Amino acid sequence: MYSFRRIALLLALCLPAMHAVYAESPSSSSNPASPNQDQAQQSAAAQTQPQMSVQARIKARREQRRVAAIHEVYDHRYDAYLGAGYLRFTPGATLQRVNEYDWNAGVTRYFDERLGVTLDGRGYYGTPFIEPTQGNPPAGSVGLTKPAISQYAVLIGPTYRFYLQPKYSISGRVMGGYAQGNFTGDTNGYGTLGVLYPDGYTYAVSGGIILEYNLAPNLGLRVAPEYFLTGFGSTQQNNLGFTAGIVYRFGKQ
Repeated sequence: MYSFRRIALLLALCLPAMHAVYAESPSSSSNPASPNQDQAQQSAAAQTQPQMSVQARIKARREQRRVAAIHEVYDHRYDAYLGAGYLRFTPGATLQRVNEYDWNAGVTRYFDERLGVTLDGRGYYGTPFIEPTQGNPPAGSVGLTKPAISQYAVLIGPTYRFYLQPKYSISGRVMGGYAQGNFTGDTNGYGTLGVLYPDGYTYAVSGGIILEYNLAPNLGLRVAPEYFLTGFGSTQQNNLGFTAGIVYRFGKQ
């Protein structure tokens, strides 16, 4: 009898503790996921990961091909160009602007795919209109209303490609040098006719944007709108124009 009471008392003390342990068990507080749900989740993860890997590989290969094509085009040590152009030039302080047409040639030495130094030569030709009574023309020069004028310039400066694609590029260029003006060679010895700039040498500065379209890795077409500053007649001529032509690249880096 005494043993039965001891067993009953022990059971009465153990039951509350067992109930607390069961309540804290994770298996009693949440419903276990079914086997079908686990398999679905694992299958979705297995399908997503290979798909993402394939897309990443395709993107990486495209980028590698693009970089290789850019390197093939622009990894040349030199490019040479030849073309023609147009300039709006003021031939005298009191004269209206004249249309001038030019030839243009040069070579660029590149130190990498972007930065180079350009040596440029050009000649401009035009025929300004002069009123018979404009300025102070010498006697006998009344009929000289459209004399031919010309300028020549040699320039040097840095060129930088700031946007590269396999088929085209955009560059910036700034050059400085000297220019020679021939304004009186067609005035039959009457000089400046009182309105043209005198012949002579002066400074020249050019700044422009170069747009190139590539026909092949070593051959392209270019157009370059530019600002052209000269200092004939102790004044400044702020001229706008463009050059266009063909460019040939050679000499791998």
